[in-house]
Amino acid sequence: MTKKQKKMGIRLLVSAVFFTAGMLVKGKVSWYFLPFIISYLAAGYDIPLKALRNIKNGQFFDENFLMSVATFGAIGIGAMEEAVGVMLFYQIGELFNDYAVNRSRNSISELMDINPEYANLIRNGKEEKIDPYEVEIGDIIVVKPGEKVPLDGVVVKGSSGLDTKALTGESMPVEVQEHDPVISGSINLNGVLEVKVNRLFDDSTVSKILEMVENASSRKAKAENFITRFARIYTPIVVVLALLLAIIPSLVTGEWGVWIYRACSFLVVSCPCALVISVPLSFFGGLGAASRQGILLKGSNYLEAMASLNAVVFDKTGTLTTGKFTVTEVNASAGTKEELLKLTAYGEYHSNHPIAMSVKEAFGKPVDESQILKTEEIAGYGIRAEVKDKDRVWELFIGNERLMKQQGIAINQETSITGTTLFVADRDKYLGSITISDTIREDVPKALKGLREAGVERLIMLTGDKPEVGKLVGETLGLDEIYGGLLPGDKVNKVEELLAKKSKTEMLAFVGDGINDAPVLARADVGIAMGGIGSDAAVEAADVVIMTDEPSKLVDTILIARKTVGIVKQNIVFAIGIKILILALSAVGIATMWAAVFGDVGVSVLAILNAVRALKYKGRQ
Repeated sequence: MTKKQKKMGIRLLVSAVFFTAGMLVKGKVSWYFLPFIISYLAAGYDIPLKALRNIKNGQFFDENFLMSVATFGAIGIGAMEEAVGVMLFYQIGELFNDYAVNRSRNSISELMDINPEYANLIRNGKEEKIDPYEVEIGDIIVVKPGEKVPLDGVVVKGSSGLDTKALTGESMPVEVQEHDPVISGSINLNGVLEVKVNRLFDDSTVSKILEMVENASSRKAKAENFITRFARIYTPIVVVLALLLAIIPSLVTGEWGVWIYRACSFLVVSCPCALVISVPLSFFGGLGAASRQGILLKGSNYLEAMASLNAVVFDKTGTLTTGKFTVTEVNASAGTKEELLKLTAYGEYHSNHPIAMSVKEAFGKPVDESQILKTEEIAGYGIRAEVKDKDRVWELFIGNERLMKQQGIAINQETSITGTTLFVADRDKYLGSITISDTIREDVPKALKGLREAGVERLIMLTGDKPEVGKLVGETLGLDEIYGGLLPGDKVNKVEELLAKKSKTEMLAFVGDGINDAPVLARADVGIAMGGIGSDAAVEAADVVIMTDEPSKLVDTILIARKTVGIVKQNIVFAIGIKILILALSAVGIATMWAAVFGDVGVSVLAILNAVRALKYKGRQ
């Protein structure tokens, strides 16, 4: 509880004591009203002052104005205990609401408490504690056990476990050692790390996350904008109605006290606090629940959009597939598979091409460079290499089918449609082929199944890869539509076509990770970037960032969004329904001012309790 809340608690306790004393002496002594006045001032002296200050600033019809007019009116007609009771219980409700809001905000703040206060910079052989903003790219920093990693970089010395829960929602520590990347905001658990910085603080992961969280509240959902407009129109209307209720029937019947009392009850119940507080709090809770799962949304409007998701469009490489080439087939026509893989690894040893790297990784053994006599690149075809092995020199040709035709070498295998095929020959003798493929991400089948179960009707894939490769991957995953051979501009055009075909109530999301996906991410109703592997441009253009790189988190996002929107709708219907009922009963004299207190304070408390549920999402079972 904050200092402000404790102070208010003391005020309300004093008010309650004097209110009880007033009720005990009422009708027994002539000065019974004094405890009520003290009770009123203790509980709500600041409410009329706030109302006057707001009127001075041009804000007439807020809850402070309504409560002030209602309680002064009740005091004017002699309903002292009800006037004091209304103010006391209103302030108790406000204290409860304030506590609930702060609790939700603290949950987010604790979760996102990732902003580092300092960095340990090694300068001239000495360690110096400085502001993270002062660290330059290429500087070496030391991260000790228990400290936050202040900037993104690569480990150059040491090994340790990192707690990345605040960033990714993943509870298991991530083990890092030399040459491994580390991201700012994670917490070093045990060993001492020396990290070479590769990003300035403004460009670091922690800085971007904090910026997203800070800006999220500025992008309001349609429901929040509706409530803001509703309160702006609704409050002046009920004030005018209350005034008419006090004057017109009184002129007819002459019972001024009766109708002013009813008008005061009308004003008390008309306060829109339940809606004005609970609806934004519900969305805030939903954003918090998502961030606990490693899902960052740049606004509650995107959370609302995710609840109506009807179609999801995926990029292939790096999103549905790992984006990492691996050897999937070794077909030897002469000799053994092991010998073919070894010769190819030696021949490709000096190449840094991803395909060459995957072959060397599949070979997995040290290469004796002295056995590599000569290598020569044949642009657009492959390479020629001379390799000494088993007391003979191999003249290797390693490359595509065109290289084999150029050298007049007959091959007895077809090019694989599942990936890239390297053909290998020794002079004019065909040795075999190696197929290198991009593999499907382990999490993808679970993600697609979850999306189907969540009611997403269309799952679509766009890829710049050749159509036959895209078709094979798409059919393997059971996607509805597959489009291959697309340039970045073609992807935008295809998404434009898909958007044109859907209804206004349906939402389309695009999921991507590469820099070439940025235009499509910006164009979709909801752009979703895979944060850990995603490029800066993709993360910048996206509306939702999945920090864990798990496509299955899409399902969590949808479920959190639907739960949040459901709570918002419940609060709107409940609050407006109860208020309309009590307003009507107050107007005809059936509901007293105590019922009006429930219609305001009680409804607000119940709506707040319901809104807090949005923060609690335990994940899919």
